[in-house]
Amino acid sequence: MKFTRFEKARIIGARALQISLGAPVLMEIPEGTIDPIHIAMLEFEKGVIPITVKRETCGFSMTEELSTELLVPEDMYLTSGVHIGTQQKSADMRQFIFKVRSDGLYVLDVKQTDQRVRAAAKFLSRYAPDQIVVVSARQYGQKPAKMFAKAVGVQVIPGRFIPGIFTNPALPQYMEPEVLFVTDPAADQQAVAEALNVGIPIVALCDANNETRNVDLVIPTNNKGRRALACIYWLMTREMLKEKKVIEKDADFKMVIDDFEASL
Repeated sequence: MKFTRFEKARIIGARALQISLGAPVLMEIPEGTIDPIHIAMLEFEKGVIPITVKRETCGFSMTEELSTELLVPEDMYLTSGVHIGTQQKSADMRQFIFKVRSDGLYVLDVKQTDQRVRAAAKFLSRYAPDQIVVVSARQYGQKPAKMFAKAVGVQVIPGRFIPGIFTNPALPQYMEPEVLFVTDPAADQQAVAEALNVGIPIVALCDANNETRNVDLVIPTNNKGRRALACIYWLMTREMLKEKKVIEKDADFKMVIDDFEASL
């Protein structure tokens, strides 16, 4: 996508502000680079800043024409229910809402989901696998989280998160991760609270009704549906393996969404 100089200035300025306030950097940067504007410019040039630009010309939206190609066909997101939100919308998630259906259900923008999956895969790939912990209290998120963890090599905590895992060295289960990846910041609130306590970044799958003030990198998606969770974890697995150079192209990835889907 080619941006105007005004769009470029707004994107870099907004991203620099995020970085100055403590947002995690989404790529490897040269040692000693600390200026938020310089970092934001490097991220912009690398194409890792998750952002959607909508242009209106005489009432005609050019968003789709300016979009980069999606990681998977749009139909795959839609048939998996990734776009299906809730009937409540948080102020934090307003920017990710595509429309409201006649029945009051908020529909998420899968193009932004796609962009955030790319950014999350790039970001998480900066860490050694054993420095990443994925957490899923939600039943339908436990199998996909475990499959993701097994394929990528990260640590996983399915089910109940025992208080103190990140903060109490006396616990046998004590861990010192560098980054947390959660299925739902509400259901996984104990893990989120402890990650905040120890000061590590948080990546989260967030639905239309989630509060995201404690999340560093939001992936907007249906985080309650079986198929939707399987789709996103499958895609995150593929993209991380590509970032890690374990596979070179999509065709090298032999796992399918069904492998990640929880049983009824």
